[in-house]
This record gives sequence, structure tokens and C-alpha cells, in this order.
Amino acid sequence: MSNENKTIHEFELNLICDFFSTMERQGPGSPEVTLKALSFIDNLTEKSLIADIGCGTGGQTMVLAGHVSGQITGLDFLPGFINIFNRNAKQLGLQDRVKGVVGSMDNLPFQNEELDLIWSEGAIYNIGFERGLNEWRKYLKTGGYIAISESSWFTDERPAEINDFWMDAYTEIDTIPNQVAKIHKAGYLPVATFILPSTCWTEHYFAPAVTAREILLNKYAGNQTAEELVGLSCREEMLYSKYKKYYGYTFFIAKKIEL
Repeated sequence: MSNENKTIHEFELNLICDFFSTMERQGPGSPEVTLKALSFIDNLTEKSLIADIGCGTGGQTMVLAGHVSGQITGLDFLPGFINIFNRNAKQLGLQDRVKGVVGSMDNLPFQNEELDLIWSEGAIYNIGFERGLNEWRKYLKTGGYIAISESSWFTDERPAEINDFWMDAYTEIDTIPNQVAKIHKAGYLPVATFILPSTCWTEHYFAPAVTAREILLNKYAGNQTAEELVGLSCREEMLYSKYKKYYGYTFFIAKKIEL
């Protein structure tokens, strides 16, 4: 595989952590979008148990915690992210009900039918959309919600350059109708679906990435792998600017139903 086609998963974890830890969010999103998704979810109380899977440093988690009163567990496999997550929770005075833990998406530390809400912004791709929907379902109470943002095609056909980029990065990207059908097949009632506005990419992801690139290159001066990671980030931004009418992120909110 050429450097041009290298994906984020092929970089050293310490580099990935150093790059993304300087950003409030590790993927496209915004506080407004988090709250819009939350607005479709009801019946949450101070006794509700919520998991944010693939939470990163917790940018979206802290927004959630400011608008729901339940217990929130953030889970990520990078200890550096969780250290920042717990520090942020403490600074906001949320440490009594918001806790970050190091863990794997394919072995969640929850009991069956324990959770009222599973949240995951831009992270389910790490395990796969269908696999995540199917495997995480058992942890939700019947009537509990899942809220996830995921990359989607907006058209059935697209230029080869962007199609090839995504086929290298994540072959499970699909059209929104197909993704909704997969949600229903996995045992959920689709409640709401909406496309994230482009500002979630440009203002809340790519703009902070500019500073993150500078910090990384200064810290790892002369390191070829760091330069490749920065190059991938720049290419991702270029491709989005060029092809954003063909793809983006979609938020899906669904409720667990009896099968």
C-alpha cells in the first residue's frame, strides 16, 4: 500500500493519540449536532445509565452531561484520551457521574440490558457499522436508545478518486437508506436520521486540525511517520472540500425493540 493510500489505522497509536488529543473532537461533529440528536431521545432520568463508546477525549460526552442527569461512562481504547476525558470531567465538576474507562468496543464492560442509551459519534466504524449495531444491542434495555454518527454516501455513484479513498479507508460506508435498513434489521426502530452540516467538518474538525498538525510536526521533527499522518489529514481535508456533495456524516437515532 502506498503512503498516499495509508489509513489512520496503520499509524502508531502514540502518534494518533498525540495528534488528536489536542483537538476537542476527534471527528466531525458539534455541540449543536450532539444536542439535536439528544432531542429525539426521551425517558432519560438521573437513574439512567449511558455509555459513550469510542468517546475520545470526551468533547461530545461533556455536552451530553450538561443536558442529561444520568450516569455516563465513556469508553476508549487509548489511555491518553481517557486521561484527558477524566481530567475534563473533573474540571467541569462532573466526575461524580461522568467517568472514562479504557476498554475495547468488542468487549464492553456492561451487563446485558443495563444501558438506557448507547452513544457513539464517528467511532462505530472501528468495529463496523453492522457488527456494532448487532453486538451492542444486548447491552440496551428494551426501549433504550442508540445514537450514532457514521459516514454515508449521499449518491449511488461517485467519482473514482473519492470512491477509492473510502474503499481503502472503510469499505462499509453505505447510502443512508441502506444504513437505515441495517438498523431495522438489527432489531431497532429507526427514530430519526439527519445529515451533519458541513461546518461539523470545516469548523469543528479541519480547522482545529491545522494547529494539531503544527504541534505534531514540531514534536516529531524529522519523523517520517508523523509527516505521513499530517499528509493524510491534509488529503482528507482536500477530498472533503472537493467531494462533499457525495458523502458526509449522518446521525442515526433508534430504539431497541423486542424481536
